[in-house]
Amino acid sequence: MFRLPLLLCGLLAASTCLAAKPPVRAALKDLYFSEGLYHAYQGDYFDAIARLDTELGQYYGLDEPGLDSLHPHVNQAEFSVGDFELNYRMHRRAGRAIKAVLEGNVQPPVRNEAAYRLARIHFQKDQPRDALTALERIKGKVPEAIRDDLDFLRGNVYMAVGRFGDAAQKFKALQNAKGFEGFASFNLGIAELRGGQEQDGLLSLARAGRTGSTDPAALSIKDKANLVLGSRLLEAKKPETAKQYLDRVRLKGPFSAQSLLASGWADAALEHYERALVPWSILAKRNVTDKAVQEALLAVPHAYGKLNIHGKAALGYGRALEAFAQETEKLTNSAQSIRAGKFLEALVREELKQDRDWVIKLRSLPDSPETFYLMELMASHDFQESLKNYLDLETLRKKLDSWEADIEAWEEIIARRRAYYQPLLPDIDRQFRMLDSQMRLRLDQRDRLDKRIKSMLVAPRPDFLATAEERVIRGQLDNIEKRATTRAGKTDPAILDRIQRLRGVLAFRIHTGYDRRLTDAYKNLQQLNGVIAALKKQYGTFIRTRQAASQSYEGYDATLSRLRARILEAREKSATLLARQGHLLEQMALNELEQRITRLEEYQVKARFAMADSYDRAVKAQEAGGVTK
Repeated sequence: MFRLPLLLCGLLAASTCLAAKPPVRAALKDLYFSEGLYHAYQGDYFDAIARLDTELGQYYGLDEPGLDSLHPHVNQAEFSVGDFELNYRMHRRAGRAIKAVLEGNVQPPVRNEAAYRLARIHFQKDQPRDALTALERIKGKVPEAIRDDLDFLRGNVYMAVGRFGDAAQKFKALQNAKGFEGFASFNLGIAELRGGQEQDGLLSLARAGRTGSTDPAALSIKDKANLVLGSRLLEAKKPETAKQYLDRVRLKGPFSAQSLLASGWADAALEHYERALVPWSILAKRNVTDKAVQEALLAVPHAYGKLNIHGKAALGYGRALEAFAQETEKLTNSAQSIRAGKFLEALVREELKQDRDWVIKLRSLPDSPETFYLMELMASHDFQESLKNYLDLETLRKKLDSWEADIEAWEEIIARRRAYYQPLLPDIDRQFRMLDSQMRLRLDQRDRLDKRIKSMLVAPRPDFLATAEERVIRGQLDNIEKRATTRAGKTDPAILDRIQRLRGVLAFRIHTGYDRRLTDAYKNLQQLNGVIAALKKQYGTFIRTRQAASQSYEGYDATLSRLRARILEAREKSATLLARQGHLLEQMALNELEQRITRLEEYQVKARFAMADSYDRAVKAQEAGGVTK
């Protein structure tokens, strides 16, 4: 009458080992790379990609990138941007970024790490053959940090391509590896079962179900191993052995509902219906939205019927009918709410996203029937990926709005700068031109002095180093001689003799002090060079400041207009994609709800017939003088 739910054996989610964050390296010297890592570790991969892409673009645009602070970390940055893109589900771009490193002139450990990451991308894209090709490129030394991860990935890839024996060997080698407790044993068991080694596979699953780790992920895989093993044994008609493993599953774990249901069926297979009532009764008191709970609502009265307690069986079927009717009404309301667009509104509520478990809180939102079954939908990989895409598009829409507001803010800042600098610059430029002409004149004079002093080192010219007083005296003697000369061109010999004697004294003073004067002139020129250097530095500072002042408001109009057009184009495209993605999510949710409604309707039909049959049996037993409850 009732169907035991088929519990499929499957691989662990790839995210268990493959969606790791980029490794932390010590002594990062580049501030912007560190900022990108900071955003990545917060889960903001969009911001991390944007910042690191910008930094890499600037690095490759430099004339001398070896002098940049990113240079020591450029390979790590290339790896990291691939990781960020991978976590943001940009698999194609991530693959290109890592291939660029893989095909470059790098050391074997670096190339092997790139091949590992490329294989990881292909595996997450469900392309195991391409992942295997990337793994086959790994030769030589493998970095210690990824060695176990690489072996675990190899095992998963081998299993995906049907090489179960090779996969089992990899998982066997990881049995005691730190961080893989339980995971390697579970995958080993699955590989052995698929490879036809039934007994070995069951033993490996049993070993995974006994892991002693307290890590939440390890405890979950422990529960899953026991559930898969118990279900496998139950299907093999070994209910007594199956129950031992099913009862090991935690009552508060993610697999407790399925284990309670299967445990009850194990007792039922042994015709221990009193024992079967224990797990089924516990399960029947849980949230009726769970499929296992709905089946338990029918299983409980079924057990009472087998125990010939037909009265309780009829009442149980009645309660099941009532619960199914209420659940059908909720499903109908949920479908109506989804069609009204409330489902998508609930998904993007900001206050929920402050908590990492915001998805779980969606179930408890008041007046939101559209979220009752979200957790079941989230179990679907397709729905999960579609939901992430929708949320990313919604985030992008908000960022585009924010960026457009930023452009408006930039335009206001530029307008304020223009209003401040434009009235000041003409007067500053006029004064600067006057100072610039004077500066050029003084520089020419200094250059002439420098050439003259250098020439005097080869051909001495003492008269060039005469002081101003000496030049005045020389001019006065010339005037005296001119005045003493008559019209006939004759000069008094006594006066001429005295003038010549004074000229001799003056020449003697100039020639005897030539060396000292030349040395002083050279020293003064060196001091002047220092003043000139400071003057040139101030001149350059002024030029840069003047350019910065004008560049702070000039030349931005075309760039801002281009960015505004790109934002507008991106907004239109994202709005179209957002509507399509939202419609896809709504259709997926509606399809799920319709399937649930159909299943509940089938359950209701079965419950009605079973309830009628139980009432008939109860009445017949009463008429026959039997005892019924």
